[in-house]
Amino acid sequence: MARPSKLSSMPIEALIKMRDDINAVLSRKADELQSQIARLNGGTTISPMPRRRGSTLAGRKVAPKYRGPNGELWSGRGARPRWLVPLLKKGKKLDSFLIK
Repeated sequence: MARPSKLSSMPIEALIKMRDDINAVLSRKADELQSQIARLNGGTTISPMPRRRGSTLAGRKVAPKYRGPNGELWSGRGARPRWLVPLLKKGKKLDSFLIK
C-alpha cells in the first residue's frame, strides 16, 4: 500500500483499488469478530438492542388547570411558574387558582 503522504499524487484507479482492499480487510476482520462473539455467547448470534419508545404523552399539549391573577395559565405539569411561587409563599392555596 502507498504511504498516506503520497495519496494526493496517486491515480484514481490506484486509490479505488486501495479502498477496495481496505474494505475487504475490514470485512474479514468484522466476520472474525462476529464469530468470536458468537462463540463467547454459546453459539447464539447477537441481535440489535430493541429500541425503546418514549412516552406516548410526551410533548402533547395539556389544557390549563390553573389561572393566575393577571391571566397567566399553568397546566400543573413541570416546575411551578414564577408567578405562582411568591403567591404560595404569601399563604395562598394552590386550589384557589384552579380553573373551574
